[in-house]
Amino acid sequence: MASTPLSLGQHPAAARSIVHLSDTHLLAGNRPLGGRYDTAANLAVTLAAVERTGIRPDVIVFTGDLTDLGEPEAYAALRAEAEPFAARLGAPIVWVAGNHDERPALRAGLLDAAPTQEPVTGVWDLDGLRLIALDSTVPGWHHGDLDPQQLDWLRGVLAEPAPLGTILALHHPPLPSHIPFFDILELQHQSEFAGVLAGTDVRAILAGHLHYSTSGTFAGIPVSVAAATCYTMNLQRPPQQVNGMDAGQSFRLVHVYDDTITHAVVPVVEAETAEFFTPEWTARMAALTPEERLEAFSRKR
Repeated sequence: MASTPLSLGQHPAAARSIVHLSDTHLLAGNRPLGGRYDTAANLAVTLAAVERTGIRPDVIVFTGDLTDLGEPEAYAALRAEAEPFAARLGAPIVWVAGNHDERPALRAGLLDAAPTQEPVTGVWDLDGLRLIALDSTVPGWHHGDLDPQQLDWLRGVLAEPAPLGTILALHHPPLPSHIPFFDILELQHQSEFAGVLAGTDVRAILAGHLHYSTSGTFAGIPVSVAAATCYTMNLQRPPQQVNGMDAGQSFRLVHVYDDTITHAVVPVVEAETAEFFTPEWTARMAALTPEERLEAFSRKR
């Protein structure tokens, strides 16, 4: 478990933390995606930004479209970049399959598993917080689905609650999009999925696929969609004209508290930053009582 950070407010420090990234879309030989996006460079910049946060997460989750064409060489390049990064942060990686991935190559290249068409699923116990990876891919298609066999498996796993609850990770978010193009790429049979989740300890759903950050609820459960590292959708355009841009990349920092979960969107871009809040300032505040902190900082001047 990650070290406990200092807390100055009424909420205890987060019990667990997660780094949530999505849609790396690597290509073999570092070919530019669509002839314009350097996905390998954008991934490297994103991972460097994660390290600058100083976080020591309990897990790092990549929610799908790890490669663009499912090429073995692309999975090897992703692994070569991500595994040393994860080792420096002291956290395991959870790989989630996306519609651009190929199950056999993903299983062989990232999981050292047999190169089969079996769904890429798994369960991780993060000191009481349960993380479940689902495989919403449909081989040969770009829309998503969870077949009856996977839903039955999920129902069985969720039959016993986890001490700190459960977080699900999948590629296709069970949310609507205001962009018409995404309607044909959405997760199918969402009502059946909702039925499996009803009454369980699932506290959050992590997803990707849309190439822009968004959030909502599904079956009463918060859904957090991370933007892509490769390129993002330019939402400053009318919905029918939305297309990709090499800007706006971000990742999410997920903090799990006893009574809530937060999902912070962290821009990758570096910008000049003020230096008012420093480690020394925090140490001074920590030495004060709550009442003294209010007097020293919160009162309007």
